[in-house]
Amino acid sequence: MTQDQTTTISKEAASVVGGVAADLQAAAVHTFESTVAEVKLQANDAKTNVANDVKDVADALRRASGDLRGGSAQERTLGQIASTLADASNTMRDKDLGEILQAASRVARENPMLFLGGAALLGFAASRYAKASSDRSGNAGSAPGTGKAFGFVNNPDQQAGRQQGTTA
Repeated sequence: MTQDQTTTISKEAASVVGGVAADLQAAAVHTFESTVAEVKLQANDAKTNVANDVKDVADALRRASGDLRGGSAQERTLGQIASTLADASNTMRDKDLGEILQAASRVARENPMLFLGGAALLGFAASRYAKASSDRSGNAGSAPGTGKAFGFVNNPDQQAGRQQGTTA
């Protein structure tokens, strides 16, 4: 094999390798972009579902406040909470997920205790929702509403036995 043939083969090999590398890079970029688009779509759907759930809670609070005595403190409080939740729902629905995350980050920096309290409240609400959902689907480890899954007992005799260190 001559030097010219070796040079030609090297150039052809480099060209093929370069083409394969470009194809791989294009495929990786396409896969990344389609994955990002799918994640954004799913996040937007989740955001819309949360906004709808918050609106449903606001509507329920409005109905509850309507059932109370007109002008009472409880009625005004429930009405105000309902209005705030409805506004939050509309804001959530109208904003991009990135804007919502930036606003949450800003609140966390400016009022860390408010943010931690809100996170705890959100966690509590999510756990109650998950428990209620599992109770309805029959996947809970105990009968719905008994509290046995959390170590609570409804029977006073069983409760007295637990205090004395015995189990019923």
